Amino acid sequence: MTSIDLNADLGEGFGHWRLTDDEQLLSVVTSANVACGFHAGDAATMRRVCELAAGRGVRIGAQVSYRDLAGFGRRAMDVPPAELAAEVAYQIGALEVFARAAGTRVSYVKPHGALYNRVVHDEEQAGAVVDGVLLADATLPVLGLPGSRLLDVAGKAGLPTVTEAFADRAYTEEGTLVPRGQDGAVVTDPEAVVERSVGLARDGAVASHSGSRIEVTARSLCVHGDTPGAVELARRVRERLETSGVRVEAFV
Repeated sequence: MTSIDLNADLGEGFGHWRLTDDEQLLSVVTSANVACGFHAGDAATMRRVCELAAGRGVRIGAQVSYRDLAGFGRRAMDVPPAELAAEVAYQIGALEVFARAAGTRVSYVKPHGALYNRVVHDEEQAGAVVDGVLLADATLPVLGLPGSRLLDVAGKAGLPTVTEAFADRAYTEEGTLVPRGQDGAVVTDPEAVVERSVGLARDGAVASHSGSRIEVTARSLCVHGDTPGAVELARRVRERLETSGVRVEAFV
């Protein structure tokens, strides 16, 4: 039977402000990409999400980012490689404290936002992220876009790599994500998201922004937690996957 992991970005709040419905999403997903304080999240939020995830058997991933709370980690930044590596390790370490306190551990690493898109093509920044992961824990899998420089560099460094697809993001013909500033970058029609999810999981393919069929082989599928109606959408995606013969399970 075909199987796929279902992940979502969680813990994206700060203080009294909360963006994601962490408790409800954790009843649906199998992996949680937890904000580590640089684009969102704080100590109390990380602790709460780790406890909820551990209680439900959901794998915890460190969603590392540029230091950009004001821009939600979605602004392009130029960070020296040594500084970025240290900041990646710092974020993983912070989340690991709360994961261990909850009786589990950080199981993988996924970059967020501008950093995620940057390391698709930028080998220097990809290398800095990998150096940070190695500094924190040289056994951690790295989650990223198929064909990205990040996964290439991580693999060469001996880190496990996991390919990821996006149910609710538009793709270019090259297999990269359409920048959020462009029209149609986010797929908002719930039925389209559900159908794309099944196609990605079962067929390893999706329609690009221009309508052409492209191959996207992925072991994990992301549904963004900050999308309006994210909980119901995630439920629909999981239900359709399972009724289509796809087993939903964590990759680690």
